[in-house]
Order: sequence, then structure tokens, then C-alpha cells
Amino acid sequence: MLSRLNELIWADWIWFPDGYGWDDLKDHDGKVFPKTRDLWAVLPVALCFLIIRQIFEQTIALPLATLLGVRDKHRVCVSPNPVLESHFCSKSKHPTQGSTESLSKQTGCSVRQVQRWFRRRRNEDRPSKLKKFQEASWRFTFYLLAFFAGLAVLVDKPWFHDVKLVWENFPKMPLLTSQYWYYMIELGFYVSLIFSVASDVKRKDFKEQIVHHVATILLISFSWLVNYIRAGTLIMLVHDASDYLMESAKMFNYAGWKKTCNFIFTVFAAVFIITRLIIFPFWIIYATGVYPLSLYPTFFGFYFFNGLLVVLLILHIFWTGLILRMVIKFLPGNGIVEDERSDKEETESDDEDDCSKPKNGHVQNGHSVLHNHKKRD
Repeated sequence: MLSRLNELIWADWIWFPDGYGWDDLKDHDGKVFPKTRDLWAVLPVALCFLIIRQIFEQTIALPLATLLGVRDKHRVCVSPNPVLESHFCSKSKHPTQGSTESLSKQTGCSVRQVQRWFRRRRNEDRPSKLKKFQEASWRFTFYLLAFFAGLAVLVDKPWFHDVKLVWENFPKMPLLTSQYWYYMIELGFYVSLIFSVASDVKRKDFKEQIVHHVATILLISFSWLVNYIRAGTLIMLVHDASDYLMESAKMFNYAGWKKTCNFIFTVFAAVFIITRLIIFPFWIIYATGVYPLSLYPTFFGFYFFNGLLVVLLILHIFWTGLILRMVIKFLPGNGIVEDERSDKEETESDDEDDCSKPKNGHVQNGHSVLHNHKKRD
């Protein structure tokens, strides 16, 4: 039964246009074609990226942060409080007014002290500016190298100048060595991002980032399996074209280089909109989703591949909204660009007391009371 199911899932008519199939991807006459087993190479590549990243962040990103003047703000540590810690970990990091008053009674702290404890405790969980800089440095380095490597791989290819040629001789297009390594490195990097998601800085668009990574991995893997490699390389190049600019803007943001950050971010916004909202839909999606209709009858693989591209396009539109919000904030000269996706640290005055020091004796309902049960003037 499993054998029958496997045959059905990988049937030629599902993944290829009529008249073509998996037999067209068998090596012959010295020509090599992509194979499913090739994707296993992605796992060691992803592992290498994880190891290289740790070395890079400690030996390159950390000294670079010091050189650029990246410094973390001093954070006030909360005093140990089992009741508040239990509520913070198991119920909510942002207690309601009712919960705050209840915790005030349980701990003998004022409502204001409880609120302050939770504010400080949330700040403890937020990633430091140094960690953000290290992560941005790593991604900047990869995206920069990947973009120019991809450009070197594609600049002399005819389908780079005429995207309709991605379908020339499909699916009998032999695999080039440069395409193999471009695919394995890009796919390995995105798999490494999935592995490191638990330790990476979590931003407000965390769910959208996960959807993006999964869609990208599926897109790259599928395009490899059915030999959509020419289109796949163009898609990867378009995405890498702006990412390194965003990461470099964040690096200068964390370093406090206001003018440099704003300038790079402006360039990034322009490149992002041109590549993701103009070139991507009107050149690439047109070449993969509209032009093929004049060449082949539609099939499931056609819809699956272009469906993933539409998912990416929707995410591009979502991120464009965030980018434009950031651009609007600094255009009048209101200050440095802040990443709309970042969870900002909450501030407090230096003279605020910790919950470990309840004021004026016993506390009831968030108000200090005298031993004679009259409120203090």
C-alpha cells in the first residue's frame, strides 16, 4: 500500500507537464541532473553554518561591536520573588490590573512595586543590544556574500537577461556545478535559521519569519526536485539583493550612528520595494506563472510552485508596510530608525524601589496603611 501511495504522490502528471516526467532527469551522455538524494547534503551544510556562526560572532562580530561603540544599557535586576516569578512564567508577563492587585496582597508590595517588578523582569528577558548586533553582523555577512556570489553565478547566463528562457529545454536542463553549490549553500543557511530560531532574537513578526523560512525551504527544495533551478536561482538572487542592506542598517542603529543608519535604511527601502514588489511579481512570477501557460497545460506542480511564490509576495507586502512606517518616522528628522519588529526595552526612573522593599510597613490593596488603619496624608 505504501508503495502504491508513493507512486501516486510522485506521479509524472502531478509534477511535470504532459509528456515529461522523472525519467527526463536521469543522468545521460555526461549530463548531470538534480536528484532527491542531493538534498541530504543540506544537513551538514546547515551544521557548518551553525558552527561558523558561533565562531564568527565571538571572534569578528564582538570586536567589531566594540570598535563601533555598541554598548548595552545597565539593567536593574529584580529581587527574587517566588510568587511574582511563578505568575510571570506560568500565567502572564503582562498582568491585568486585577491580577496586579491580587499579587500586591499576596506579596505585601504596593501595586506600583508589582508593576515595576514585572517591567524589570520583562527587560531581563529581552535580548541585549550586543546580541542583536552580533546576529545582524552574521546575517549581513552571509547575505552580502550570497548576493555577489549569486550575481557571479548568473550574470553570464542568458535567462538572467531574459527570464522567459528559464523554460528553455525544460525539464531537460543539465545541472551546473555553480548552481549546485549556490543551492546547497542557500538552502543550508535557511535550514540553519530554523535550527537556531529558539536562540535568535524574537521580533514582533516572529510568526511571519517562520512562515517565510518554511516557504523558502519548500520553494528551494521543490525547485531542485523538479529542475526549476533557473527560476530558483533568480528568486534567491532577488531576495538577497536587499537583505544585507537591512542588516547593515541595524548594525549602525545599534552602534548609534544615526545619519549612516538612516541613509542605508533609505537605500534598503528603495531596493526592497524595487526587487520584492516590482521585479519579483512582474518579472519572475510572470515568467513562472503566466508565460508557461502558452507553453504547457497546467499541472499541480505549476500551482504548487507559484502558490509558494504568492505566499512570499504577501509577506513582502506585509514587510513593506513596516518599512514605510519606519521611513515616515525619520524622514522629518525625528531621530534614528527603530526596527518596527523589535520589542523595545521599557524605561524607568532611577529612584524607583524594588518589590523586595515594601514601603511604610504593611501594604493593602496597593496602598500603604498605618497601624491604626488610617491612610497617611
